[in-house]
Amino acid sequence: MAAYEYSALDARGRQLKGLIEGDTQRQVRQTLRERGLTPLDIKEVAEKALRSTSGGGFSLNRGGSFNSTELSLFTRQLATLTRSGLPLDEALAAVSQQSESKRVQRVTLGVRSRVTEGNSLARAMSDFPGAFPTLFRATIEAGESAGKLDSVLERLADYADRSQAIKSKVMLATFYPATLTLVAIGVISLLMSYVVPKVVGVFDSIGADLPPLTKGLIASSEFLQNYGLMLLLALIAGIVVFTRALKNDAFRRKYHLWLLSVPLIGRLVRGANTGRFMRTLGILFGAGVPILDAMRIGAQVVENLPMKEAIDAAAKRVREGASLNKSLAESRLFPPITMHLIGSGEASGKLDEMLDRAAENQEKELETLIAALMSLFEPVLILTMGTVVLLIVLAILLPIFNLNQLVQ
Repeated sequence: MAAYEYSALDARGRQLKGLIEGDTQRQVRQTLRERGLTPLDIKEVAEKALRSTSGGGFSLNRGGSFNSTELSLFTRQLATLTRSGLPLDEALAAVSQQSESKRVQRVTLGVRSRVTEGNSLARAMSDFPGAFPTLFRATIEAGESAGKLDSVLERLADYADRSQAIKSKVMLATFYPATLTLVAIGVISLLMSYVVPKVVGVFDSIGADLPPLTKGLIASSEFLQNYGLMLLLALIAGIVVFTRALKNDAFRRKYHLWLLSVPLIGRLVRGANTGRFMRTLGILFGAGVPILDAMRIGAQVVENLPMKEAIDAAAKRVREGASLNKSLAESRLFPPITMHLIGSGEASGKLDEMLDRAAENQEKELETLIAALMSLFEPVLILTMGTVVLLIVLAILLPIFNLNQLVQ
């Protein structure tokens, strides 16, 4: 039984859309007519997903992809239902019924239809590559082969929950500083563009000799009034050009290499990519995926190009018989503590546990570093904004003081 997405007219002529299961489109049309609906369009969910991967009209990224929250909830619900002993097709149907998101319902029913046809869960998920990352499909395939689907789903659910939690913490940590920065820029721009010219206009009418600070303020204000819009357009153009330049591998590699060399930022980039790679590698290797395949898939979650190239080079050395920790350590791009934990895991035969521990260590260090940076950034920003406002006030008050002295 397959899943179909339909659009139909009810008795009042209103167009309705929804999901329905059936063996064929003909049966689905008959079911809709029995419900008093006039079918307009019926498409199989899996067919739409397959067309999206080949450039068809339906975009999986628009209508079939999961965001991190949806993926986390889907995996957790499926893991819980599977562990309770519910058959896979019934578990998928229950997840679809519990979800309020149309795209989750559509994709889940599409996966269920493939499972009821005799496909494995991993094979069914491969029809929806935008919804399920390679990591999920490879891990589930290994879990099904080993007969440990429930435990693998639990690990993937923990991974999705942890990834979502880290992303939420980072967003919360950066939200206040980002908002404060925008407000500061807006307030200063408003003062320089509108308030200062009106106040300074009084001094021009008097014709008094102005202090250097006031002259500098007037010059800055006139520059913003005359070239502020051009400056904003130039900034936007620069961002667009830089974004397009990042699509070039050579430029992106140089930029990523520069990021690794910048103090603090390089530590953040190195820690974030290492944590994701270690977590992915631990899940895949723990599920029974061969280490070389696990490294190939794990490299896909690494965004920094030099680090990704280092993983590819390490995989070649591992294929030749070298140990994992020595192969990764040759690039000197991964934290030493992580290499020591991997070496300990290889020596003790508990590599998957050490990979998870290394990932936890990097994630905690990343959270601590971000919190420390944000706690330093906020007072620095407030101090900078206060200094700028103080200079503006002084530039306005100094001529007034001079006028008072002349009058006396």
